[in-house]
Amino acid sequence: MKNVLLIEDSPDDIELAVLAFKRMNSDDHLVVVEDGQAALDYLFAKGEYRERKADRLPNLILMDLNLPKVGGLDVLKQMRASETTNHIPVVILSTSDEDKDIRNGYKLGANSFVRKPVDFNEFVQVMKQVQEYWLGVNTHPTPLAGPQ
Repeated sequence: MKNVLLIEDSPDDIELAVLAFKRMNSDDHLVVVEDGQAALDYLFAKGEYRERKADRLPNLILMDLNLPKVGGLDVLKQMRASETTNHIPVVILSTSDEDKDIRNGYKLGANSFVRKPVDFNEFVQVMKQVQEYWLGVNTHPTPLAGPQ
């Protein structure tokens, strides 16, 4: 079983993602946080997540760009600056099709930028493709132990 961290503040998009994972009959465990600071706390085992086992990092992060408290690009920047989290694949899921958002995402270390489909069946199909590639086909390095 692999862990997927969804960083999303929209209740509707969270519900879509949860339903998509159920529809895919995935064994993967989906963890949801609703703002950028909660994402950083989760990743670095701080705040309300200080009891999280530091070696149970997500195998994949699905992240919106427009997040409260700490924006998605700032989360990405902090992740890529840490030896503990810089290897985790990050897929930006966004409604934006702004070239500057796409460029900034890749510049800061996103592994993929995917526009969120509005249609549920299309969303499920995109989530399935993302999951199959990043958790099935792609090879991950062994994570380092503990927050750095």
